[in-house]
Amino acid sequence: MADCFAVSTQANDFPVIDLSGSIAAVVAEIADACEKWGAFQVVNHGMPLELHAKFELAMKKFFAQPTDEKRKLRKDIGGVKPYDYGYEEFAKNVNDWKEVFDFPLEKQTATSMSYDLEDTTARELIHSWPEYPSDFRYLSSILIHLSIFFLTILRMEACVQYGQEMEKLSFKLMELISLSLGLPRQRLNGFFKDHTSMGRLIHCPPCPTPQLVLGTHEHTDVGALTILSQDSAGGLEAKRTFDGKWILVKFVPDAYVINMGDMLEVWSNKKYVSLVHRAKVNSERERFSIPFFFNPAYYVVMEPIEELTNEQNPAKYRAFNWGKYYGSRKYGNFKNPETDVLRLKHFKV
Repeated sequence: MADCFAVSTQANDFPVIDLSGSIAAVVAEIADACEKWGAFQVVNHGMPLELHAKFELAMKKFFAQPTDEKRKLRKDIGGVKPYDYGYEEFAKNVNDWKEVFDFPLEKQTATSMSYDLEDTTARELIHSWPEYPSDFRYLSSILIHLSIFFLTILRMEACVQYGQEMEKLSFKLMELISLSLGLPRQRLNGFFKDHTSMGRLIHCPPCPTPQLVLGTHEHTDVGALTILSQDSAGGLEAKRTFDGKWILVKFVPDAYVINMGDMLEVWSNKKYVSLVHRAKVNSERERFSIPFFFNPAYYVVMEPIEELTNEQNPAKYRAFNWGKYYGSRKYGNFKNPETDVLRLKHFKV
């Protein structure tokens, strides 16, 4: 566990990419960042800043409620309610110093929310919304209907609206990443036809012993890519791929941190490596962050993209089902099993 609290440094060269630049320049920057870091930050990304600010405020109101109120929405990992409120997430058999609220983009049916890889039972997942604050789920706007004297109040779901913007940005990034790998722009889009993406709200309260715990312990993300908003409290640290050093990711206002997940490591045949990262807490400030996990459909069979393998560069991973892999990882994070949770190393050729 000593490495969990290794001293980190801040790298001023952590890539910040302006998505409003020319396609050729952006693609080249993404290729360089993915190979050297497995992550980068983006600005001028198209996410409405007003929506983000309102969503962040509603999140803070939700977490400010008494614990008993939040626990009414407690999730049931391994059952049919893997989303909603939680505070018992493990990494490396240590409880993280955080509380979360998870929400799916759309209604989902899971074929793999079990640690048992032989379990093929399909489950319709249940998700509940909090009643408070009222603007957590809804952002109000006025829609004037063009028929005679008719006025309708249109209540847009804040979480869903935010998720839809994240979905648009995710597809944009996946297309740029595909180009950076020398593939057709939409080569990876088909894997997300029935994608199982989800948003997460994270609150790390001030910690009296920040030297003993982490907000989120060292891990890689299980999906394709993650879009993360962190606040000015900072704390996000990335393990640099080329030297293994822990780097503090500098807070950049209105930017999103983009990190490669396990599935992009597989698809790229390990040209891009899934980012190892963690989040630290401090004794003075609470920390809020909002990751959005862009995940493929449960039924997708994961293996290196055919165009990226040849006799000189054979496939480094054998094929496996993403839904089962995701279920094992997620279930293991909460049940804290003594046996090893599935990792990419189990599928190496």
